[in-house]
Amino acid sequence: MQDESLAAVSDVEVDKQDLDASIAQFAGWNAAYYQGVFHKIHAATSPIPLTFNWVAGLLGPIWAAGRGVWGFFWTFIILETIAWVQIGRGAWGNLGAEDLAKAERQRERASSFAEKADAARAAGEDPGRLETLAGNMTRAAEQSQAAADEANAAAIGILSIGLAIMLALKLVQAVYANIAYEAQYSRWRIDRNVPFGWNGKGLVLGSLLFAAIVPLTVYKFTVTSVPEVLEAFPADKALYASAADWLEGVFDAAAAGGAGMFDGITAGIRWILEALTVALIGAGHRVAIFTAASLAYVAFLGYWEISMETVALVGAAAFLCVLFGIPLGIWFGKSPRAYRVAEPVLDFMQTMPAFVYLIPIIAFFGTGNPPGVLATIVFGMPPVVRLTALGMRGVPDTIKEAASAFGASRWQLLRDVEVPLALPSIMTGVNQTILMCLSMVVIISLIGGGGLGKVILEALQYAAKGPGLLGGFAILFCAMVIDRIVQGGFRRKDQK
Repeated sequence: MQDESLAAVSDVEVDKQDLDASIAQFAGWNAAYYQGVFHKIHAATSPIPLTFNWVAGLLGPIWAAGRGVWGFFWTFIILETIAWVQIGRGAWGNLGAEDLAKAERQRERASSFAEKADAARAAGEDPGRLETLAGNMTRAAEQSQAAADEANAAAIGILSIGLAIMLALKLVQAVYANIAYEAQYSRWRIDRNVPFGWNGKGLVLGSLLFAAIVPLTVYKFTVTSVPEVLEAFPADKALYASAADWLEGVFDAAAAGGAGMFDGITAGIRWILEALTVALIGAGHRVAIFTAASLAYVAFLGYWEISMETVALVGAAAFLCVLFGIPLGIWFGKSPRAYRVAEPVLDFMQTMPAFVYLIPIIAFFGTGNPPGVLATIVFGMPPVVRLTALGMRGVPDTIKEAASAFGASRWQLLRDVEVPLALPSIMTGVNQTILMCLSMVVIISLIGGGGLGKVILEALQYAAKGPGLLGGFAILFCAMVIDRIVQGGFRRKDQK
């Protein structure tokens, strides 16, 4: 028995020596320290072994880059950046600068309205509306000034919060660093491609990333005025002018060359709009009874005709989006290759700001409602395409195989199996498309489009809060009416 015990102890000693050699090979510099903490972590019974790496706590993400623990690096560089931003905002950031500038602009507008009111009074006209606007702007300026004063008074509290967050992050990094590094060591023992040792290149890369990310982010969120040297960069205005002139020439040439085609498209869309507008206005209050309180609100406040123009505008755009979007979504759902090709185009349509693609639309089609419909189609079609494709891909293969086994053709499979099962996703896409089309109403008004968007635009121009809110509620109710009619039609079709 004594010989067996001695042999067991000898085996344990050999295993420990091999483990120490493995840890030394993995850690490289300062191997003795990591041998001790790794043994402590292996022997710990608590879920979070208590070790303290003061170098990791001090250097933070830079230590992680030197050791190749990149998950640790990216996590804590983001968190430290947040803490540094709070420290910078509290120490030297002018927290009330934005509200202060806003208050100054509002005072100038109030003064302008007051001067116009005096001129109107001198001319014998009623200055009531201008005096109301001047009073509203004066009160808004006082509120903005109070907000600026309050923000500046909170600087010490924000600085204290930033310092507390940074201290807590340093403590967490010091405690968690050895745990993360031991987990990387465990992966390294299985896969020798895992980074190990003290890596000088990683240290340099991490330092450069830290220097590029943290100071610039802090500068962005704490400095209110940009130096003149940065405002003047880049300074080659001739290059900008020549590029702008070239693009304008390209659009002018394309518009002149395709004038017949663009005029035909414009005429077709105008015909759809006029037909829908006549039908909706001619329906009168019977439609208001059908849609109960929503259209009653629109009718009683005098928005009936202008709301019907909005419904015609959005209805035409939504109809065309659904008409082309659902077949495209079905195709993309059944053809992964086609969807891979179309996905960048859909991303472009959704991420490109609406004001940008209004420029070529105006160049090709002019201004008014038809170009607004085209802009709305570009903005509103991606949701119905994406969600239709998602619904088609979500139909279980087992159901499709069973339908095929019973002799269903490809058309029957699509019509009777795939589309009905994908219908909830498709209708969600239709709902999102309708809502996104309604959200374009105000933007369309910028290029001469009519409807309720013009009401909102005028309210924004004159800071008229009441008319703006009433027009916004009218847009909301129009969206609800269109959506309920479309969704109800599909439900009735499904019930049959």
